[in-house]
Amino acid sequence: MIDWKVALSTASRLSRPGPDLSADEVAEVVAELRQAAARAEGPVRDYTGLQATNALGAPSPTVVVDRPRWVEANLGTFQLLTDPLIRKLTEAGRAPSGLSKNIGEKVSGAQVGAVLSFVSSKVLGQFDPFWTGPAGEGGRLLLVAPNIVAAERQMKVDPHDFRLWVCLHEETHRVQFTAVPWLREHMRSLIDELIDATELDDQAVGAVVEQLFAQVKKAVKGDGEASLSAAFQNDRQRELIDRLTGIMSLLEGHADVVMDGVGPEVVPSVAQIRRKFQKRRQGSGSLDKILRRLLGLDAKAAQYRDGAKFVRETVDRVGLEGFNAVWSDPTCLPTRAEILDPSSWVTRVHA
Repeated sequence: MIDWKVALSTASRLSRPGPDLSADEVAEVVAELRQAAARAEGPVRDYTGLQATNALGAPSPTVVVDRPRWVEANLGTFQLLTDPLIRKLTEAGRAPSGLSKNIGEKVSGAQVGAVLSFVSSKVLGQFDPFWTGPAGEGGRLLLVAPNIVAAERQMKVDPHDFRLWVCLHEETHRVQFTAVPWLREHMRSLIDELIDATELDDQAVGAVVEQLFAQVKKAVKGDGEASLSAAFQNDRQRELIDRLTGIMSLLEGHADVVMDGVGPEVVPSVAQIRRKFQKRRQGSGSLDKILRRLLGLDAKAAQYRDGAKFVRETVDRVGLEGFNAVWSDPTCLPTRAEILDPSSWVTRVHA
């Protein structure tokens, strides 16, 4: 139902190349980012108290990529995660066939590619927990070099400090998934449940279309709650989305807290970087802000803020060891409501 080749070609065609760099400058940036990722491992491990141990017996690689390669990597993950939905539609007889199938695949592929081309210019780094390498590696760390260089130039911050600062955040995500072996499969099971809860009758499809128009209208009006994902949620999906949102807020907030906690020791200009980066997260022009709302990037910014507040307040109440109970098993993960009310999580887990 999605032509992945069309998605890749569309994203490649629409993606901007990034800042101008000579071959020597590219080599220097790539080498420094790899070194920064390796340098971040020790401070993150010491600060979090988490030891990264890959359950598959092989280290997760660090890959420095450009925008097209980031798109290509994420298309592979999208295909992996959407396969269950496509199978469900096919088994239910809801998948198109013939000419409509061919047209629909290409249209969907172009839409996915257009979205990824926009996001590919925003993301600085990402740990992909669902990737499995040929040698059995579990997950990989992606650092998007042109975006990191563009951001450091735009904000006029020290490039060496900024590159290490970014790696501290992403290295925390690598530690989260490799030190907590059940986390990857737990998130995958929630995503599978979300897909399984998709309703395929005509009434449900009609409601989705109606909601899509409503969400676009809200985004144009400046409503910060607007999101295309909201159009695809029934009651069961909303419950699952709340659980996933709680997890993502925890992961992003934890990474931000670690980044700021470790930062003063290894990143001299961390205060300046944080101040300027917070402003950058707010977006720029009106069209950019509308797209950020629709694609959920504004919601992601809220996850950083709410998750960091949860982590700090929890550590203040029960200490780092008490906070690390979140990694014990899935029942100890905070819900979306508990992210906003850390005391309720402390009461439930540490009663």
